[in-house]
Amino acid sequence: MVLASISAQVTDAVAQHGIVAVFVLMAIDALLPVGGELVMLYAGVLAAGAVSHAAPQLLGLHPHVGLEAYMVLTLAGTFGYLLGSLAGWAIGLRGGRPLLERHGRWLHLPPPRLARAERWFDRFGPAAVFLGRLTPLVRSFISIPAGVFRVPLAGYTLLTFAGGLIWCAAFAAAGWALGDQWEQFDHAFRYVDVVVAAAVVGGVALLLVRRRRTRRVVARR
Repeated sequence: MVLASISAQVTDAVAQHGIVAVFVLMAIDALLPVGGELVMLYAGVLAAGAVSHAAPQLLGLHPHVGLEAYMVLTLAGTFGYLLGSLAGWAIGLRGGRPLLERHGRWLHLPPPRLARAERWFDRFGPAAVFLGRLTPLVRSFISIPAGVFRVPLAGYTLLTFAGGLIWCAAFAAAGWALGDQWEQFDHAFRYVDVVVAAAVVGGVALLLVRRRRTRRVVARR
């Protein structure tokens, strides 16, 4: 239910604040996963004019429903994502490994995840940035490590923009294609949220049980 509530808050923010919400949420998503897929899907739904009580707007400007709104919202998501990515790169460059060793957990980059990111960059080189922007989950954990590993800014910016543009355009197009079917999709998505939440709770409970058993075994020894 918590995840379902978060999904509702994301879509409500996009519905109420339009272009600004898409820009801000995608900037955050470049650093921490906040449901960028859902943001751009719903942006596409707005572009199609399928939500009667909402329309994309910015400072009093209202792009025409259709291709114009689709392009504006796609670019808002792309540039928001780019801004967040540049902020993450700067954080990584300035703080380096010591920053992540001290505060990595708060940034969802504990040592094991940082090690995976390092292997990702070692394997793909500069292309790791572009591929990472198109890969679920990985895409939100590329920015800060890219700064830590000192990926050149010019190439990083270009590859991030290209990958972000493709990703945002694809999800917005999917939302546009959904159009009037959004309500049915959203209803089904909320059920998925509940299932995921239940799985997470069950997983945490299982870990706690195993930890208690391990402690008991150690105590007996």
